[in-house]
Amino acid sequence: MRRIAFLVTLACASSLSAKSQEADQPNTLTQGMVQMTLRVGTTTQTEVLEAFGAPNITTLDAQGQEVWVYDRQATVSSNGSSGFSIGMLLGAGGDGVGGGGGFGFGSSKSRSSQTQRSMTLIIKFNPDKRVSDFKSRSSSF
Repeated sequence: MRRIAFLVTLACASSLSAKSQEADQPNTLTQGMVQMTLRVGTTTQTEVLEAFGAPNITTLDAQGQEVWVYDRQATVSSNGSSGFSIGMLLGAGGDGVGGGGGFGFGSSKSRSSQTQRSMTLIIKFNPDKRVSDFKSRSSSF
């Protein structure tokens, strides 16, 4: 009696992770959140604080209006890998005769990238503590 074992394995793996670090600041300071949150004549300082956290700089302009400046920077790191392996094991045995053989191959790739992001938001407030004007700028490199 002969027995033959046949084993084939195929494994695929892929992972991608991204991290964004901002020094103790809410990560809601994006162009989209600025446009959705700030309304001239309507949004209050309290609402700005709830949405974006504390500003980096507070000052008064030439007309005496309070000005808040948010300046955020982040490093976004991405890394990932993908690959596969195939293996085969052949074996025969029985009646006092033994034997076997096998082969396999595989491949893998990895990649990583790093991006710097910067966002600056300048908000002016009326004497009644409501937004009178705002400007924002973002860059990525």
